[in-house]
Amino acid sequence: MTLPGERSLLLKTPLAGRETAVQGVQALLLRLLASIPPGKLRFTFFDPVGLGQSVAPFMPLADYDEGLVTARAWSEVRHIEQRLMELTEHIETVIQKYLRTEYATIEEYNEKAGEIAEPYRFLVVFDFPAAFNEESARRLVNIVRNGPRCGVYAIIVMDPEKPLPYGFNPAELEQACTVIGWQDGHFVWQDEICHFVLELDRPPATEVFDRIIKAVGEQAKAASKVEVPIERILPPPDRWWQEESSQGLSAPLGPAGARRVQALELGQGTAQHALVAGKTGSGKSTLLHVLITNLALRYSPDEVQLYLVDFKKGVEFKPYATYQLPHARVVAIESEREFGLSVLRGLDAELKRRGDLFRAAGVDHIADYRKKFPAPDVGRGAGGEGLLPSSSGRGAGGEGRLPRILLIVDEFQEFFAEDDSVASQAAQILDRLVRQGRAFGVHVLLGSQTLAGSYSLARSTIDQMAVRIALQCSEADSRLILADDNPAARLLSRPGEAIYNDANGLVEGNHPFQVAWLSDERREQYLQQVKELAQARGYRPPQPQIVFEGNAPAQVEENRPLQDLLAASGWPSGLRRYAAWLGDPVAIADPVAAYFRRQSGSNLLIVGQQDEQAAGMLLTSLASLAAQHAPSPEAGKEARFYLLDFGAVDAPYAALWERLPESLPHTFRFGRRRQLADWINEIAAEVNQRLEDEAEAVRRPEIYLTIFGLQRVRDLRAEEEFSFSSFGSEEGAAPSLSQQFATILREGPDLGVHTLVWCDTYTNLTRTLDRRSLREFEMRVVFQMNAEDSANLIDTPAASKLGPYRAFFYSDEEGRLEKFRPYGLPTNDWLEQIKTQLSARVRNL
Repeated sequence: MTLPGERSLLLKTPLAGRETAVQGVQALLLRLLASIPPGKLRFTFFDPVGLGQSVAPFMPLADYDEGLVTARAWSEVRHIEQRLMELTEHIETVIQKYLRTEYATIEEYNEKAGEIAEPYRFLVVFDFPAAFNEESARRLVNIVRNGPRCGVYAIIVMDPEKPLPYGFNPAELEQACTVIGWQDGHFVWQDEICHFVLELDRPPATEVFDRIIKAVGEQAKAASKVEVPIERILPPPDRWWQEESSQGLSAPLGPAGARRVQALELGQGTAQHALVAGKTGSGKSTLLHVLITNLALRYSPDEVQLYLVDFKKGVEFKPYATYQLPHARVVAIESEREFGLSVLRGLDAELKRRGDLFRAAGVDHIADYRKKFPAPDVGRGAGGEGLLPSSSGRGAGGEGRLPRILLIVDEFQEFFAEDDSVASQAAQILDRLVRQGRAFGVHVLLGSQTLAGSYSLARSTIDQMAVRIALQCSEADSRLILADDNPAARLLSRPGEAIYNDANGLVEGNHPFQVAWLSDERREQYLQQVKELAQARGYRPPQPQIVFEGNAPAQVEENRPLQDLLAASGWPSGLRRYAAWLGDPVAIADPVAAYFRRQSGSNLLIVGQQDEQAAGMLLTSLASLAAQHAPSPEAGKEARFYLLDFGAVDAPYAALWERLPESLPHTFRFGRRRQLADWINEIAAEVNQRLEDEAEAVRRPEIYLTIFGLQRVRDLRAEEEFSFSSFGSEEGAAPSLSQQFATILREGPDLGVHTLVWCDTYTNLTRTLDRRSLREFEMRVVFQMNAEDSANLIDTPAASKLGPYRAFFYSDEEGRLEKFRPYGLPTNDWLEQIKTQLSARVRNL
């Protein structure tokens, strides 16, 4: 049997010769495995009578790569029809997409294709025509006739004594095959010139057979990884940032055949938005990185801006924040649904802003606007206003350019994980973006492992997304992302192999290609080069990059309002409320802060077992409060801070408690259990004194009492009394510590005395504070806890769904509940910075 050749192989034998034929086929298949390079040979087995026994020695190949044997041997009629249809589709693709008129055979194509060469495929059929009907027999003939040119061959063992499908003529099969028949107890080679007896090979001993299978399987698994270097599709360095986006965006993704390159093209006709789907390990993340890298090299930040939102539990997009990719306005890593929604709201506002600009300019398309108002030199970012500026231009005056915007959301279905207001708003805005974004240069790319699920984006919205990219996925997902009658993605056999379709998923729009390979190291090298290019071109982003990193605590160093406050040369004056910053919101908004003012209930309660995060919040809160109170040279005229630490002495934050007083030029007293009674008495006395002379109390400074670890403060727990005297203290008796503490909580805030408390659980909290005292904390922070405790503290069980590095801030006065990321422990460098900056202010007093 010649390979490559023009004919398949047909063995015609009755039941008497079947066993010999099976052994001969096994020997031939083993010889093929040992001869053809590993990974370049794939089998499809039909064994309707033996139920897989005829090819059992080959099935261990599936342990290394199921694609080597199409997962199993097939015996049912419907499965046989399905596999024949897949082989037919493969032949059609090879002829129409790869060979065309350029190449006579698959061998010529593979010589040019290099890494993406097509493997040979062998269809092995035992006991034909068993389990074949008229349609499947017709498909088999077509495969035998057209397959060899495309690298598809058939090896058929036929039982001539079995009834043939209706209307089937075996001569059609024999004309395209080399035929070996059974005659007088022997196999006979039926050559056109002569017939001669043929003794078929037998497979080797089991030990040798298994050793070959194992070696081929191991090497095939290693060879199945196709890596086309991204350098093949990147522009040369002298062409970086030279492309213009007025007419659209174009970013090569990888080779499509031996000579063509498949590019993602947005902005022309109906190709405005894209869907990308592929199961885990299919290469979806690599495709997104290739896309982003190519856009960043081909276009300047004035031509395209990226909004990157990743809902996966990983750090795929983190390098774009680490290297400050100038094109990336927003980078969200392990994002929250609320943050993603805030990005959508910002883009929705940008859509409306551009609409106003276009109406003022008398145009209705971004290309016309940019033609009417030529842009400045590439690489010079202008100003730009707003929280989410998507343009370095300034509007209809033509002073800047409007870049195209590409929103990339990986695992976008997280928006719809729950049937709530977030999902509803996200669906509405996404629908508006895909329907109206075309004219304004706003494009959306949504990625997911699957489009199936209880909640998803409306089908009417998906239908507006003409570009579909399908990687390895199930037949059901292929039909969802492409079209109901387009299951082509189920045939993709390796990571990075994909189908690009810009015809709303119609079968005629399928374009197979291979995603280029981009390693993490190479990606970081290119990002560094882009960063250097931006510096060399003098590019200045209109606003700092917005980064949301959901898998890590927030960093107080990135709190711009606090940094501006610390950097000011003087102390703020005339403040009526004081901000204690707690963390970053899970939305594009100002940092979350508890505001202390002179009114009832202005105390802060933190509840949860995340002691390190609680310590980080309290440390940054006290530092930020101190930065808003000027130290007074007169004793008793400046804000005072009391910090009682009941935490573990070996905790990672223990040393920070002691260092904080050294960093602040205020009256700051740090103590532990021994100081509790004296300080509670002292502060309670101060509260009573202010109560007696409220006119003088207005001029008295703020006092902040902080208790860390209330669950360990047994001295503040009210003693249980079972006598009639439990209804009140005896006349003349000194109030207990718990009563004094309750007075501080109740009367203190109106008089400028505020309390900040952390307790680990709601149960321990209620051991110390009764319901009346709890109501004095109108500002509360809760970490993850059970639904009942959450409802008791913030009137909703929402805290039961919090993950790591998440908390809720609840303001009873405002009726506001906000999810946020608490600040982590401040660094020694940050505390040293505070000490230096505040000390400089003191010298200026």
